[in-house]
Amino acid sequence: MAQRDREDPHRPSRRRGQGELESQVLGALREAQDPVTAAWVQERLGGGLAYTTVVTILTRLLAKDAVARERRGRSFVWRPTADVAGLAALKMRRLLDGESDREAVLASFVTALPPDDEQVLRALLETAHATDGAHATDGADATDGADVVGRADVVGEADGVLDGTED
Repeated sequence: MAQRDREDPHRPSRRRGQGELESQVLGALREAQDPVTAAWVQERLGGGLAYTTVVTILTRLLAKDAVARERRGRSFVWRPTADVAGLAALKMRRLLDGESDREAVLASFVTALPPDDEQVLRALLETAHATDGAHATDGADATDGADVVGRADVVGEADGVLDGTED
């Protein structure tokens, strides 16, 4: 069927969604028991991807800190440092970092969430807030405590956006 798709000029080609290939490459790396070569990833993905395409995607993932590489002989082996959810979170953080008004972006994001996602976010914020409180009293040094207070303030602000009590 794939051969027929290439031969039929009237059939539209399927383009991958943004980040889809990165997710597939990261997924293949996560299946490996040990660090693997780009050729191993290429073989694992199938679908006729060029070796250079796989290396390009791996290099992009390296720039995003989603993978690590180490020299083995004359080439590199690759291992994941993030999962697919971590890669999506990294993309979200980078988009947020590129905006001048983080609060407005976060408020817009939160107010557009469906109720189920809002409940998940509330639960995650409560867990993060509880965890931060535990870290603040576990004998951490002053620097760690200051960081915890800063994150707790952000959690509190986000809670205000979620429940409508923001200033």
